[in-house]
Amino acid sequence: MKPPGFFHLNGIGGQIAALVLASTVALHLVVTTAFLIGRPDRQETPPDGAHQLTDAAQLLGAAEASERPRLVADLARAFPRLGIEMLAPGTAAVETSDSPHLREMRRHLPPGFKAVQLAPDGNARRVGIEFPDGTVIAARGDGGPRPMFWGAPWLMALMTAFICVTVLGLWAARTLTRPLSSFAKAAENFSLDRTSEPLPERGPEEIRQVARALNRMQERIARLMADRTRMLAAISHDLRTPITRLRLRAEFIEDEGNRRRMLIDLDQMRSMLESVLSLLRNDRKIEALTLVDIASTLQLIADQFGDMGHVVRYDGPASATAAARPDDLHRGVTNLVENAVRFGAEVTIRLVVSGTTLVIDVEDDGPGISDARKQEMLEPFVRGDDARTMDESTGFGLGLSIARAIAITHGGELSLHDREPHGLIVRMRLPIWQEPRLAA
Repeated sequence: MKPPGFFHLNGIGGQIAALVLASTVALHLVVTTAFLIGRPDRQETPPDGAHQLTDAAQLLGAAEASERPRLVADLARAFPRLGIEMLAPGTAAVETSDSPHLREMRRHLPPGFKAVQLAPDGNARRVGIEFPDGTVIAARGDGGPRPMFWGAPWLMALMTAFICVTVLGLWAARTLTRPLSSFAKAAENFSLDRTSEPLPERGPEEIRQVARALNRMQERIARLMADRTRMLAAISHDLRTPITRLRLRAEFIEDEGNRRRMLIDLDQMRSMLESVLSLLRNDRKIEALTLVDIASTLQLIADQFGDMGHVVRYDGPASATAAARPDDLHRGVTNLVENAVRFGAEVTIRLVVSGTTLVIDVEDDGPGISDARKQEMLEPFVRGDDARTMDESTGFGLGLSIARAIAITHGGELSLHDREPHGLIVRMRLPIWQEPRLAA
């Protein structure tokens, strides 16, 4: 018969219940032990130094009266916790008492000696032995001051309860927060190229179930994305042949205008297929990080567009080194500049290095983008507003989304800002040395 979930020791509830039960048993054991040692039910507790006091009384009784002060001083040094002292006859305030420990002391005393209870000295109990001549030696009844506060059973019980509750809290906090931290780290490092390690399936049963579910979910997502990429690759491969045949047949169209428009449409179809595959190609290995001269890369991009007849200039330091993926970074900035030269006459690539962060701004003097659509423009397949309508030279709304994905894989971000008096600023903010996050 399977025990209920609450009492299952493999679960969090069962482990907490077992720990609470063990703490309660330990608390009762400590309280019982303290009770048996302290025995508050007994009226008197035999003093620890009773036998030393009776031995001292016998020694002093056998010595001469003139030797007793010296012997008392020696005994006081030998047993400092007893506090032995000699009292003159008739000076001791004797209390009536017949406690068990006094009767025990009387059994060991010679005839003529009496064990008596003396008046307390402050908080310390005092016992004495009266000699036949009336002289009394006094000592502390418990061999020294008893730490009533720290030795009290209630305080021991309180400290034990505090320790048990503390151990329970620390265990529960570690058991619950450590798996949650590993879940957050695994979600942050999740990668479709399957380079991230699966979650360890250990701990209480509930934690293991969550870990297994997350691992299965990651496998399903990776398998789904791989199937999607293979499907799109197959579609692209199958469409290239009919597109090529259509281009060949379009060459036989006698009408120049219709032939030109048909060729433009076919070129756009081919470019769209290549762009979609470029965006969804997740089965490739992520490019390794290396030290890159960002300034030289940006200057190279500006020169390349300048060679194509565009007005693109670089504004920034002559050299700026950072850890990056060179091909991905080149591709991302190239996409931004392609968008900029499509809608603006002049483009500026600006680099600013500040502390541990570098900022790449691609500025154009085009119509810009309205504030309401800036965030939307970063999504795939979203083209510009009315000021940036699609024509034969327009892309398919993938440039910004690809550049944003590249910025995220570097541990940075991409944002859109207005340029004065008109135009758009696409800002890519990247860390210089920070460990990047894996691409999802």
